[in-house]
This record gives sequence, C-alpha cells and structure tokens, in this order.
Amino acid sequence: MTEAEKIEVRDITRIERIGAHSHIRGLGLDDVLEARAVSQGMVGQKDARRAAGVVVQMVREGKIAGRCILLAGEPSTGKTAIAVGMAQALGTETPFTSMSGSEIYSLEMSKTEALSQALRKSIGVRIKEETEIIEGEVVEIQIERPATGTGQKVGKVTLKTTEMETNYDLGNKIIECFMKEKIQAGDVITIDKASGKVNKLGRSFTRARDYDATGAQTRFVQCPEGELQKRKEVVHTVTLHEIDVINSRTHGFLALFSGDTGEIKQEVRDQINNKVLEWREEGKAEINPGVLFIDEVHMLDIECFSYLNRALESDMAPVVVMATNRGITRIRGTNYRSPHGIPIDLLDRMIIIRTVPYSEKEVKEILKIRCEEEDCVMHPDALTILTRIATDTSLRYAIQLITTANLVCRRRKATEVNTEDVKKVYSLFLDENRSSKILKEYQDDYMFSEITEKEEDFGIGGGSKRRLDIGAGDAEAMEH
Repeated sequence: MTEAEKIEVRDITRIERIGAHSHIRGLGLDDVLEARAVSQGMVGQKDARRAAGVVVQMVREGKIAGRCILLAGEPSTGKTAIAVGMAQALGTETPFTSMSGSEIYSLEMSKTEALSQALRKSIGVRIKEETEIIEGEVVEIQIERPATGTGQKVGKVTLKTTEMETNYDLGNKIIECFMKEKIQAGDVITIDKASGKVNKLGRSFTRARDYDATGAQTRFVQCPEGELQKRKEVVHTVTLHEIDVINSRTHGFLALFSGDTGEIKQEVRDQINNKVLEWREEGKAEINPGVLFIDEVHMLDIECFSYLNRALESDMAPVVVMATNRGITRIRGTNYRSPHGIPIDLLDRMIIIRTVPYSEKEVKEILKIRCEEEDCVMHPDALTILTRIATDTSLRYAIQLITTANLVCRRRKATEVNTEDVKKVYSLFLDENRSSKILKEYQDDYMFSEITEKEEDFGIGGGSKRRLDIGAGDAEAMEH
C-alpha cells in the first residue's frame, strides 16, 4: 500500500459532529453518589450533581412517577450539562426526551397536545415475548447464485455449539439477511425462526487470531453451549407515544419515520393505557418511566403549566426535569409575577436544584476539556488569557473562541494556539458587553432606537432592563 492510499483509510464509524455538550459522558459520580472534582466531562457543581444522581437513582428504580425537578441558576452555570449528564447516566434503555419551552408555539398542533406527546415519548414499555431461535457459531457457509444472474439463490450453513453441529438449508430471505449482515465463518449468530431475522452477536474467540477478518469495532464472544435450537425471552422497548401513533392511523408505522404524527385522540390513549396496564398485570410488559427535560421552562404559558399540574398526577407520568435562568418574573399569559416565571402551585410540587457560578479554576478546567474535545492544542498562556476572557464576559463566548482561534492558528501553519491567536479572535468577534456599549454609543445611527435620554443615565444595565420590558410587552401583545 502506498503512502497516498494509507491516508485514505479512515474509520468512518468514529466520525461525529462536536456539539456544545458532546464532551459529557455522565454525571461524574462514584458508587456512593459523591461527585468527583473532574470526571466524565463534568466540572464543579458538586451539590447539583449529587442531587441529580439521586434523581437518576430514583428513575432507575422506576417506582416513582410524576416527580418534578427544577434546575435553577444563572446563565452558563451548567444546567443543560447536568441534564445531558443525567441522560448519559441513564443509558439507552431509559427514555429521555429533551425539548425547549419555546418549541410548543411553532408546532402544527395545540400546546397541550405537544406536551402530551412529549410526556408519552418519555415513558417506555418493555414488552416481553418468548421466541424460538437457532444460536450457534458459523462453521461453513455456501451460497450458490444462478448462472444467469436471475432466479432464486440457494445455500447451506453449518452451525455448531460446544456440544453439537448441524447443517441447515437456507431460503432466499435468510440468504439476503446473511449477505446484508456480512455473515462469514467464525461469526456467532442467532436466527429467529418466526421472522427469519438474523442477528450477528460477534466473532468467536476461537477465531481471535484471524487478523484479516477483524477490525477496530469487532466484538469477541464465546461459542454457545447446549442445543442449537432454544426458546429465548426477547424484550422489545417502545415508548407509549410510538404505540399511540401506530394505533391512531392507518399508516401509523410510516408516520413514525416521517414525523407527521398529528393530534392523537384521547380515546385512543385511554384504550392503550388500559391495554398496557393489562399486559403489566399478566406479566407480559413492564412500564419504564423515563425523563422529560424542558429547557427554558419560563417560556411556557399559564395553559401549559395548568396542563402539567394535572398530567403529573397521572400514574403514567415520567419524571419531569425543568431548567430556567430567570429570577422573579412575569408568568407568561398573566400579569402576575412569580419566582422563575412558574406558578406557585406548580413550584410547590417541585424539588429545586440550584446551580452556582463556576470558579476561575473550574472555568479553566472546562475550557481545557473543550480544547481536547475539539482537537485544539492550546499553549498554557493562551488558555490563561481565554480563562480571563470567560470570567470577564461569559463561558459560552470563551468556548466559541476555541474553534475560531484554532482556525486562525491553522491559517499560519502552526499546530499550537498561542496568545496572539486568542487576542486576534477576541478583537474580531464581539461579546455581549462590548456590543451593547457600541450600540449605546452609536444608537442614533441605527433604525428604531427606543432608548430615551433619561434611560441613558442608567448605562448599559438600564438598556438591558428596557429590552426585557419590551420583550414582555411584545409577548403580551401577541397573546391578545
């Protein structure tokens, strides 16, 4: 293989987009739910992470439904990061639905229907069934194709366990499954006798030395024991919303993929609830309550809060985690003010987890983790300057500068970001404070400037207050 060809060889399964919280792998807790200083991408917020760990444990037990948790804190204090950490800690088996409070206003359905669907997406149903399978290690596989290229393929496969070996004739459907899964000698497979589905469990340990047939993602398993044909309990995990969609429309299964689910009648949901409860009584299914995370919960209005109040009392309710960065503010849809913009009766049902601002040392550690995540090598002096920028402006702004500084560094053919790169991108891209200062200075040159001379005396803070009041007025005007 030439040098040029070597460059082209890439492990495409490892390519992924880097998101704002893609560095988070969990909550960073030990076995007794104590928060480690830096672990699994999480830094600081020890009390909040410990509290979130207790919530995760509560969700895993699956016995308590309809609990509501509020993550409250200033902007850039890791509220969404804690929610992502909870999702990672729960794993793929537990449903975790994430949505923003403003989403419900842009959907082509009523607000309560959007919330109802989000709640039911967060409740899993583990359906158990017994099925007959053939499980063994592939010793030999032969597939004969017609010489003309058309017509049915025929084939044979030899499977073995530690105790027996048997030959099987393969039908056309099974051959297609074999070719799709790229089954070869040495693979340990299962064949579902009812559906004909072929599942590759991995490579046999006896073939561990076949280096040509292995790759970075290869999983090695033991050769199965006992009989080839077995009865096995299979568990399918689906959400209540998926069952709703499949049963509410003629082509409901296709609607799941297109995303066009529409509004679902309450009668359909009641029938499904009764059926699921019946399955649970018979031992055919288990209800697995998950988590619904609502970010920017202050954007919900009084109708949504009233609906959530009732929905949380249901036996089929998930654990709802909300996040907000608002203080005492107006409840949307009313003229009343309340802590976090949430009605008092709903706040009464919540347990509140507070997040606190990060220390300078913690900010530096977060920036270091983000540099590693974005494959950016940064000089310690440049990291110190970036930490200073984060404490003076905001952590989000400083994280945005990592990628831009790395690009400037690569333009000058360097491998390490230095202080000059950070200073250059700091001068190119404004933060909120410097942008506000420029707006205040040149406000007469902009269109529709609404800051009066009296308000100018309050400085930038007064301008911010004005903007918030305008936002509240706009929201009220829209509602009327």
